[in-house]
Amino acid sequence: MLARLQRFTTLGLLLAATVWAWAFARAGHPVWAFGGAALIVFGYALVLGIEFVLLAHVNRGDPAVPPASAGRLIRAWAGEALSAPSVFCWRQPFRTWAVADQPAAATAGRRGVVLIHGFVCNRALWTPVMRRLQREGVPFIAVSMEPVFGSIDRYAPQIEAAVRALEAGTGLPPVLLCHSMGGLAARAWLRANQQAGGSDDRVHRVITIGSPHHGTWLARWGFASNTRQMRQGNPWLAELAASETPSRYARFTCFWGHCDNIVFPASTAVLPGSHAVHLSDIAHVHMAFHDEVFNEVLRWVDKAVAPSGSAPAGAGAAARTGASAQ
Repeated sequence: MLARLQRFTTLGLLLAATVWAWAFARAGHPVWAFGGAALIVFGYALVLGIEFVLLAHVNRGDPAVPPASAGRLIRAWAGEALSAPSVFCWRQPFRTWAVADQPAAATAGRRGVVLIHGFVCNRALWTPVMRRLQREGVPFIAVSMEPVFGSIDRYAPQIEAAVRALEAGTGLPPVLLCHSMGGLAARAWLRANQQAGGSDDRVHRVITIGSPHHGTWLARWGFASNTRQMRQGNPWLAELAASETPSRYARFTCFWGHCDNIVFPASTAVLPGSHAVHLSDIAHVHMAFHDEVFNEVLRWVDKAVAPSGSAPAGAGAAARTGASAQ
C-alpha cells in the first residue's frame, strides 16, 4: 500500500510541475514557469526547514540536552534534504525489493539482523544497509509493516515472523535494528513475546535510531492510530513502559541527535539504562545510514555475549554526550 501511495505522490508532483512549467512558459512567463515548478518539486525542503525551526524552539526547553547551534541545524537540514528524495521518491515507491532478504548465514553460526523501519516507510528504507550487510555476509530480514496507519501493536506479529525466520536460519537470537517508530514496534513485540511466555533472550540486542521512546512533540499534529501512540504522555506509551524492566532496557543501544527534525525534545529518544549514542549534525532519516550505526550493528552481530553494566545510563548519558558534541 505505501509503495503505491508514494508512487502516486511522486508521479503526481512531477506531472503537476510539468504542467505548471508548460502552461506558464507557453504564456510567456518563464520566471513563473521555472519558479513554480521548482517550488512543486523542492517544496519539501521548505517543510523540512519548518521542522528544524520547531525542533530548535522545543529543544531549548529540554534540560537534558544542550541545544544545537544554527550552523549544526543548517548542516543537518542540508543532509536531510539530500537524503529524503532518494528514500521517499525512489527506493520506497519503485525499488521496494531491490535487495531480497538473506535469512540464512553464509557462514554457519553468523547472527542475523531484523531491520524495522519507521512511520510512512517500508523495507526499502534499509536498502543501503542491506547491501552493506550482504557484503559482510550477515543474514537479515527487512519487514514492511502494515497497515501503514494502524496501531503499533499490530506490527508485533510481523516482527515475530522475522525473528523466527532468523532463529531458524542461524540458530541464534538476532539483533533488531530499528529506525524511528520501529523502536516502539520492537518494544511492542517484546511485550507481546513476554505475554506469550517468551524470554527477552530471544533478542541479542535492540538498536534504535531516533526512536520516540517517550513520544515526540511533533506527533501532536498526527491523527492516525500510530501517530497518536507517539504523542508525549499518551496512555499507550505509559502502559508500554509499565510492562518493561531495567534489564530489558540494558539490551538497548539508543542513537539520538539534537538535530533530529522528527523526534524532539531530543532526550525522548533515549531509554533509561540504555547505551546512549549521540549523532551530531545529522537529521532523522539520514541517521539510519550513519557509519557509527552500522559499526554498532556489526559489533553486536559478532558478539557472543552482551556485557553487563557497561552501558551509560539513559538521559543522563544523553546529556553528557550532547555536551561533548557542542
